[in-house]
Amino acid sequence: MTRLFVDADACPVKAEAERVATRHKIRLFLVSNGGLRPSRNPLVETVIVAEGADVADMWIAERCGPGDLVVTGDIPLAARCVEAGARVIKHDGSALTQANVGQALATRDLMADLRAADPFRQGGGRAFTKADRSRFLDSLEREIRAALRD
Repeated sequence: MTRLFVDADACPVKAEAERVATRHKIRLFLVSNGGLRPSRNPLVETVIVAEGADVADMWIAERCGPGDLVVTGDIPLAARCVEAGARVIKHDGSALTQANVGQALATRDLMADLRAADPFRQGGGRAFTKADRSRFLDSLEREIRAALRD
């Protein structure tokens, strides 16, 4: 049975994920450290985990597996979920798979090292756009259909 897990802390596409999950009648878990308004949708479970670094990530990684889909921008969490057999997409709709998650993890680590070495090289990346939201919706729809077929 396919389930959708969303790493909900700072996730810009929670409402979109709920709409698509509802359309396909699959269970959605919004996992965070708090601050989320619970949904009245019976398919949506809001999971509030204890405070602490990576507690929400551990909750998701321990429960996802083959047939499931995970939405996260956290590359180490994505790597764990891919290893567990889940499908993973980022908020901008890009998929992380066995073929590319290693490279994404290496790039993340390299950028962290570069930022640490140069205190003036900070920056939060680019803004989330309507095009990103549209790509996310297309990707989520495609990945859920593939998971339901498998």
